[in-house]
Amino acid sequence: MSTRSRLSLPLLFALGAALLPGLLPGSAAAEVEQYVIDTEGAHAFVQFRIKHLGFSWLYGRFNDFDGSFSYDPEDSASSAINVAIRTASIDSNHAERDKHLRGKDFLHVDKFPTATFASTGYSPNGDGTGTLTGELTLHGVTRPVTIAVEEIGAGTDPWGGYRRGFQGETSFPLKDFGIDYDLGPAAQVVEIILSVEGIRQDG
Repeated sequence: MSTRSRLSLPLLFALGAALLPGLLPGSAAAEVEQYVIDTEGAHAFVQFRIKHLGFSWLYGRFNDFDGSFSYDPEDSASSAINVAIRTASIDSNHAERDKHLRGKDFLHVDKFPTATFASTGYSPNGDGTGTLTGELTLHGVTRPVTIAVEEIGAGTDPWGGYRRGFQGETSFPLKDFGIDYDLGPAAQVVEIILSVEGIRQDG
């Protein structure tokens, strides 16, 4: 499969599941931070873009998703994330196009209402960036994807909580996930842009 990715995380795309804590080499379990992605406050986004006939970019997003992630500041390689996306929430700013995208030619949301991403590993570069690997399930097909990740920041918010945020991007041919509607040779690869802000769950 010719899956490529780039990034300056999405979900991109799994469910709010419990995450396994990491272990520091040769030591007891480290203090692993657990986060819930802040979708309720609209501080996380799953966006996409694909070329339209090679003339312009068509942008869109998924409005309904949730997830969680774990992060160990002392051993970021043990980090993990799970995200779930309700595919019917696709929004390309055009009602008729969205209706088509929800249908059998594309997402077929009646049969495949949820897309998920579950990470399988993370390799930090030591400079706040890294490579996230995992399994993306879309349109009933599960395949490995790679996401280049950048940590945007972390710290205390104005309400006394603690937040941590990442951004990422991955891209893949739609046909890899069984979506083979002919959009022309310039519109075969979709790019997914993920912006994830999590609220730490203390206690």
